[in-house]
Amino acid sequence: MKKLINAVENVVKEQLEGLALAHPELAVHFEPCFITRADAPVAGKVALVSGGGSGHEPMHGGFVGKGMLDGACPGEVFTSPTPDQMYACAKAVDSGAGVLFLVKNYTGDVMNFEAAAELVAAEGILVQNILIDDDVAVKDSLYTAGRRGVGTTVLAEKIVGAAAEAGYDLTAGAGLCRKVNQYGRSFGVALSSCTVPAAGKPTFELGEAEVEMGIGIHGEPGTHRMPIAPVDELVAYAAGQIIDDPAYTRTVREWDGAGWVDRVLVDAPFAAGDRVIAFVNSMGGTPVSELYAIYRKLDAVCQAKGLTIVRNLIGPYITSLEMQGFSITLLKVDEEILQFWDAPVTTPGLVR
Repeated sequence: MKKLINAVENVVKEQLEGLALAHPELAVHFEPCFITRADAPVAGKVALVSGGGSGHEPMHGGFVGKGMLDGACPGEVFTSPTPDQMYACAKAVDSGAGVLFLVKNYTGDVMNFEAAAELVAAEGILVQNILIDDDVAVKDSLYTAGRRGVGTTVLAEKIVGAAAEAGYDLTAGAGLCRKVNQYGRSFGVALSSCTVPAAGKPTFELGEAEVEMGIGIHGEPGTHRMPIAPVDELVAYAAGQIIDDPAYTRTVREWDGAGWVDRVLVDAPFAAGDRVIAFVNSMGGTPVSELYAIYRKLDAVCQAKGLTIVRNLIGPYITSLEMQGFSITLLKVDEEILQFWDAPVTTPGLVR
């Protein structure tokens, strides 16, 4: 293992200390560990909080700032943060308008954010939690019950963050986040594994002539392997899995401010005539130049399917340490979503 680290047990702490020094517009808290806007709480504004294991930078801490998140809770590498982190973060950013938790659908994240929502509500703070589950590669895996939350998380943080900045209340923000999740789908491809510092070895072994299809963001293996192929073939396969995905119905558990409710959601398929945001993401080890080659083919596939890309995001925004690979996210848009996608944002990881 070759890593630019000191002691394994201090990896996340030292990286957060560096983040704090580099970005005085953020406040990094320890014991428990969470990140907030330095100006939090913002009076009258619904606060957005997300979190997850470290190793996906810039998500989530790099997306704290005006127009996106008010707070983020980093766990150890690929390990969920704990309820006390989420609880302390929510209390720090709440201005009285309520807190919206954006939760990726991984078992640990879901369980801990559920516990945190109950703790926050017991303090008299308005809170809602919305699940992100956009990975079309799996319906169930060893790491999650249902589809995993991946690339749509970044888009939701941007869009819903802008809506909160514009004055959306908690109910409206939760509804918009739910819609973004229902409109977004993702698929990931790996050319290599990655190495968690505490493990000291690759998460999985992949032959020199193999690629892993349908991977998640924690370095977990995908649905199957196939021989390495030209980029156009890999992109056509990944995009096809997204665009041709049928309607997906599931029941999600949401805290709606007063208690737990089960909500039935249906993700409608993409259809000719849809406008989309295309997000081409590096898993950490793929250069931006190769991402543009991916985007070139993705645009052609979308045109052939009758989809029009009206906005794009290209770069390493939700990574898996040093993994070589990419993910594609397509998000169907309407005027509400476009309005908030185009709104200004100022964070360490995204400035527009």
